[in-house]
Amino acid sequence: MLKPIPAAIGLRYLRAKRRNGFISFISLASIFAIAIGVTVLITTLAVMSGFQKEIRDRMLGMVAHATISADGEVLSNWARAVDVAREDPRVAGAAPYVDTQALLRGRRNEPAAVRAIVPEDEAQVSELATSMVIGKLDDLQPGTFNIVLGRELAVWLGVGVGDSVIVTTDFQVTPMGAVPQLKRFTVSGIFEVGYQDFDRRLAVVNLQDAQRLLRIGDGVTGVRLKLHDMDRAQQVTYDLVHKLGGVYRVSDWSSENANMFRALKLEKTMIGILLSLIILMGAFSLLNSQVMLVTDKHADIAILRTLGLTPRGVMQVFMVQGTMIGVIGTVLGVCGGLLLTFNLEHILRGLERLFGVVLMPEDVYYVTGLPIDLQSSDVVMIGVVALAMAFLATLYPAWRAARTAPAEALRYE
Repeated sequence: MLKPIPAAIGLRYLRAKRRNGFISFISLASIFAIAIGVTVLITTLAVMSGFQKEIRDRMLGMVAHATISADGEVLSNWARAVDVAREDPRVAGAAPYVDTQALLRGRRNEPAAVRAIVPEDEAQVSELATSMVIGKLDDLQPGTFNIVLGRELAVWLGVGVGDSVIVTTDFQVTPMGAVPQLKRFTVSGIFEVGYQDFDRRLAVVNLQDAQRLLRIGDGVTGVRLKLHDMDRAQQVTYDLVHKLGGVYRVSDWSSENANMFRALKLEKTMIGILLSLIILMGAFSLLNSQVMLVTDKHADIAILRTLGLTPRGVMQVFMVQGTMIGVIGTVLGVCGGLLLTFNLEHILRGLERLFGVVLMPEDVYYVTGLPIDLQSSDVVMIGVVALAMAFLATLYPAWRAARTAPAEALRYE
């Protein structure tokens, strides 16, 4: 197959054995540095994306995709809001809730968020029922004043199933002065989500029991929604409010947890930038090897110039040769990154057995395996960045080769 002369010469330089073995060594080092950088970056971002996905899934297992609440303190016509929401095909489930802050007193005192629910409706909007480790969510029947605690919250309170917990909420003004609203609840179950904000700070009671305790009649804090496509949460809530009429306050999972997701995204970005320095080091090695190659090939460049090759053609020769080194390093890195990512958990288990240590303790990370989420966009971005760095590293040596004067290069040959 016919190829342009600069490309043919550049590829020939890449395959040929050079007289200076040190230049070949630096070129190989450049290939391996780029490959190692790409491999490490792909694997690291896949693990970070896996942890982010694990955190998001566990959080969204307990947090509604969207909520509708009254502009005031209590939503009174919540039954109509639930009916309208369930008629929307984009809504997978809807359930009323009451949220309040309280002081829980067992053997020790501990502040917590108390969420009141309808047990039979809760499965439509959260995974609380499947997260029960002791007891059942259905035990939260009206009038029983039962309470379900997160595992860590129960440990901090020093209580278990069957023990009593006194729930103290806001103060109520009476002729005798400000009197706290308190009620004794019986612990009927314990749940564990694997997300500390819930396991450590959340208690769940029946909706009617909370309404009696807070003296809010039939009102609720709002309606929680679970959607088939959580990325459309904002649009769905606004459409529902428009159908309901009146003044409502809407929120979705992305806005309520914006700071956390922004911090996770920033952390992933910064790690990616720092690990890109490994690829940059390979690009500098490539630049160094290309500069030395141009110096070593002065006579060849002069001969090519006398045979009619233009300065632009000379520049293309070394750009092709250097770019191919970058392509080889990037391809090796992508293949190595995919191979390492898909086998990382097996490697981790092997290291644990070899050294007798636990690298991922379940009580610290709340995961039983190494979460990995390999995103094709990350792989493509890393490959493009590596190729761009390699290409830029060839520009100066190629430009320097194009400036070679034939007469000066051949003077001492």
